[in-house]
Amino acid sequence: MSQQNKKKIFNDPIYGFITIPYDIIFDLIEHPFFQRLRRIKQLGLTHLVYPGALHTRFHHAMGTMYLMTKAVEVIRSKGIEITEEEAEGVCVAILLHDIGHGPFSHALEHSIVDGVSHEEISTLFMDVLNKEFNCKLDLALKIFRNEYSKKFLHQLVSSQLDMDRLDYLRRDSFFTGVSEGVISTDRIIKMLTVKNDELVIEEKGIYSIEKFIIARRLMYWQVYLHKTVLSAENLLVNILKRAKELASNNNELFCTPALREFLYNRHTLQDFKSTPSLLTTFSELDDYDITTSIKVWQTNGDKVLSMLCKMMVNRKLYRIKVQKKKFEKNEVDELINKVSKKYKMSEHEVSFFVFHDSIFNNAYNSKNDRISILLKNNTVLDITEAADTLSISEISKPVRKWFLCSPKI
Repeated sequence: MSQQNKKKIFNDPIYGFITIPYDIIFDLIEHPFFQRLRRIKQLGLTHLVYPGALHTRFHHAMGTMYLMTKAVEVIRSKGIEITEEEAEGVCVAILLHDIGHGPFSHALEHSIVDGVSHEEISTLFMDVLNKEFNCKLDLALKIFRNEYSKKFLHQLVSSQLDMDRLDYLRRDSFFTGVSEGVISTDRIIKMLTVKNDELVIEEKGIYSIEKFIIARRLMYWQVYLHKTVLSAENLLVNILKRAKELASNNNELFCTPALREFLYNRHTLQDFKSTPSLLTTFSELDDYDITTSIKVWQTNGDKVLSMLCKMMVNRKLYRIKVQKKKFEKNEVDELINKVSKKYKMSEHEVSFFVFHDSIFNNAYNSKNDRISILLKNNTVLDITEAADTLSISEISKPVRKWFLCSPKI
C-alpha cells in the first residue's frame, strides 16, 4: 500500500477531523485486535441510565491518539526535545493503552478471567503486535511500561493528567449529556510543559486543572458510580458468576466458542503467557458474545441464571440503596429472608440477589502521582498547595459509600 493511502482522516464528534500521523498507526488501527474495540462500549452498561452512552473503546483510543499529537506539538514548541521516533512511540503507546479491555470492561475481570487485569492483557497484546510488526513497537512498549529514560513521555500515557483521562472525561460527558464533566482539553494541553523530566502545568493553567479535578469527582458520582449503573454492573457480574458456577459443574450452557473457553476453564495470567492461542481467543470476545448469551440464558433451566438474565434484558435492575455508613446486619438479613421465602431459594442462591459492598471516589491522589504546577518563579508545587480558589485537598479526600442491592419485590 502506498504511503499516501495511510494518511486517512477520521471525523470525530468532539475534535472534528483527526489525521493519522504515522503509517504504523494506520497499520495498527487496521489490525483485528484494534478493530475489536469497535465492539466494546466505553461505558459498559451506562447506556441503561444515559441512553446516549453508546460510544466505544475505539472512539476513545482514537481521541487519546489525537490529544497526544497535540501535546507533543505543544511541548516541542516550548523547546523540549521530542524526537520523531519518540513522538511516534508515545502515540502508539496511547493508541494501544486500552487494547486489553474485555467486554463490558471491568465486569469480566471480576467474573470470567481469574484476577487478570486489562492492563496486563494490554501488555500481552502489545508484545504480540510488536513481534508481528518486527519490533517496531519496542520504544512504545518501553514508554508504556515506564522503562524509557524520558519519564515525562510515560506520564503523558499514564498519570493523573494523561491523555487517557483528558479524553474520557470530555467524551463521556459529551455522550452522556452530563455537562459537569466538560473540561477544556485544549487549554490544559496548551499549558503543558516539562521541568526536570516531569510533566508540569504552567501556573496560568491552574484554574483549568482545578476544574478538571472537580469534573472528575462529579463524573464519578453522576456517571461511573451512579447507583443505577452500579446496580446494572453488579447484575452483569452475578450473571457471569452464576454461569461460570454452572459451567464448572458441567452444566451445558449456550455460548459462543470464545466465551465457552473462559466460562468452562479457569485461566490465570500465567496461562495467557504460556498459551499464545489463549490471547487470540480472548481477542474474539466482545460485548456481543455476552449480550447474545444473556438473551438465550433467559430460558435456561437454572432458576437463578434465568431470573438474572430476564432482569437484565428487560432492565428490571436491582433496587439499590446507597448510604454513608455500613448497613446493619439485621437490615440485610431481613431482605435475605424475604427474598428466600418469596422465590424459595437457598442461602447461596439468594446471594446473587441480595448483597452489599462499598465504593470509593478518589478524584486526586497526590501520594501515588501528583499534578505539578510550575510557578512563575520556576519552582514546582503540588496542585493541592498551589490552588487558591478551592480547597483541592478537601475535594481530593477519598469518599467511601456503602450500597445494598436486592430485587424489586
